Amino acid sequence: MLKSWIANLGRLRLIVQLLMLFLTVYGGIFVGSYTADKLSNSLPALSCAYDQMNGGYCTLIRYQHNLHHSVGMVIARTGEVTVAMIVPLLILLASFFAFFFVLGKAFCGWVCPLGTLQEFVGRIGRRFGIGVRRVEPGDLGPVSRVRPVKWLILVGMVFLLPLLAGLGVVSHSLGNPFCDTCPSRIATTLLTGNADQLALNMGDGWSFGLGAVANWLIGFMIVGALALRLPFCRICPLLAFNSLFQRLSLARLSKPSRANCGNCRICTDACPMDIPEISQAEGKKAYNEDCTLCGRCAEYCPQDGVVSIKWANITVFRSNREYYKTRVRGELPDGTVKLPAKGKNDA
Repeated sequence: MLKSWIANLGRLRLIVQLLMLFLTVYGGIFVGSYTADKLSNSLPALSCAYDQMNGGYCTLIRYQHNLHHSVGMVIARTGEVTVAMIVPLLILLASFFAFFFVLGKAFCGWVCPLGTLQEFVGRIGRRFGIGVRRVEPGDLGPVSRVRPVKWLILVGMVFLLPLLAGLGVVSHSLGNPFCDTCPSRIATTLLTGNADQLALNMGDGWSFGLGAVANWLIGFMIVGALALRLPFCRICPLLAFNSLFQRLSLARLSKPSRANCGNCRICTDACPMDIPEISQAEGKKAYNEDCTLCGRCAEYCPQDGVVSIKWANITVFRSNREYYKTRVRGELPDGTVKLPAKGKNDA
């Protein structure tokens, strides 16, 4: 039997998303802009360092900074790798994992402010009657072509370019290239009333180019999110980075068997990332790298106990036929809200 406090998982997630949006964008107001007393400098969510009011920093900015300044520049000066330059990276990884171990990829589906904003834009699209477009799973076709992009961005823009910039191989303007193109930098700073990040840096070609890409991405994200659910999340390098450790977290998606699965594909229709494996596979394969642990697949599975959200060995939520029937009365799997039918005497 479902606990009363989680009787509507979607509503609970919305409340958490709103609270975390406030914390990640405005939380620094309570502790000061540049204080060590923020929630963390290693959040597994896109909480932007350019937002001076935020409550914590995304872990990717620190990896870029360390690879640029603490590793690349030191190697360029001394020509050797020392323990002193590796230790900060290990501490950074440990502090990241301290958060990730508890909630895992739920940081993507419940905490990340950029994911929340994309979902809100999508809700606006549904209200205006814009139908959902999906990356059709088929035989993984378009899905398989999109998935490598986030890994290329992670390796190239988060790790490789900052290191090469520190070594002096490429321009120092490429010291934190992902942050300079990340749409969260523009979206969350705009929420604080700061439009400075929209301005293009004319200092050199690389800075101008990165700024232009950022402006294009935020436009693509806003327009695309009206019809395509979570467009930027599909190429987000932090989702890729979180995927590296998803098996080590206490929080996970569980579909141990397809024995009771009706092969209806409703769970894939409900998934904002259009993940086909949740309906086609079981075990570890069902918990795909693109999963954000939002829980919609479990909410919209019409079979009892087929899909579950677990924390350690505790089942937090599991699919339930009666819950499914109640859920689809108000919202369809694709996110379309069902409006109350008008009475005969209504205008």
